[in-house]
Amino acid sequence: MTRPLRIQYPNAWYHVMNRGRRGETVFPGKEDYLIFIDLLREATEVWNVRIAAYCLLSSHYHLLIQTPEANVSRCMRHINGIYTQRYNRLHNADGQLFRGRFKSVLVDADSYLLELVKYIHRNPLRAGIVDEVGKYPWSSHKGYLSHSEKWDWIYKDFILSILTKKKKDFRKVYKDFISQEESEGILKFFSRGNLPAILGHQDFIDLIREKFYKQSYDRHVPQSRILAPSIVHIKQIVEKEYNISSEVLVFSRRGFFNEPRSVAIYLSRKYSGKTLLEIGTEFSMSQYSSVSSVVDKMKTVVAKNRKIRKRVQAIEKIVNKGH
Repeated sequence: MTRPLRIQYPNAWYHVMNRGRRGETVFPGKEDYLIFIDLLREATEVWNVRIAAYCLLSSHYHLLIQTPEANVSRCMRHINGIYTQRYNRLHNADGQLFRGRFKSVLVDADSYLLELVKYIHRNPLRAGIVDEVGKYPWSSHKGYLSHSEKWDWIYKDFILSILTKKKKDFRKVYKDFISQEESEGILKFFSRGNLPAILGHQDFIDLIREKFYKQSYDRHVPQSRILAPSIVHIKQIVEKEYNISSEVLVFSRRGFFNEPRSVAIYLSRKYSGKTLLEIGTEFSMSQYSSVSSVVDKMKTVVAKNRKIRKRVQAIEKIVNKGH
């Protein structure tokens, strides 16, 4: 199983999910649900995380979690590991319970927190398990409607304050909100077979790319490609720095060294995370071996030609800073 992308920083928000191995049941009975919920409550104290919503279904779970200390990986490893131990002890079982590493989607809080609370709490309704959200016992939905102190560990007041600034109207406004169907956008996002690592508007994704590309990009982590600068972006920078038109970057003639084109191909290979074939398509090259040849040649040119090396390094700084 490939490693998932983990982008961690203080106060980041995540939609966290995990499923039973081979789709098997991980919460077979009431006691199992209670054990996991107790672990979530403990996590808010031990790991200083904020859990705004949860929903446990028989074979998987959903969490909406904020990490003031940038520790989602450590926290979730603890929760999954301890729950597996307690499950195995209770059921006289052994071995792995969950299918592997948990899935986390970094969330644009300014745009999607409310939609995720709704998506998580309405999961049993969408699955046909209940005909009313309030009838399902294993989610934090009831906590949003209750005044009981037993729900104080849920980070709900912050979410409710987004709905309305009037505290006396929290429950009423929330009930109206949760009764409405989820947006098409959020349903489409979670219907994808391979979920993107980030849920947010383009400006949020661009900000994350700029901040975390260098430390998080890894060719062995396919999801980290979302952080890489696009070939289109690299082309635009090269065009600007060389003061050329886009047509120059697709011009090729045997024996002619098209420096801007070669630089763009070289940097696309180095930073975009795209395959040789994908890069070739962007530069009107029919064979991936041609891309490899250009890249190898540029490595030699950069190493030997000081003037070109300085120009390439200057362009690299712009690519890494502003993508």
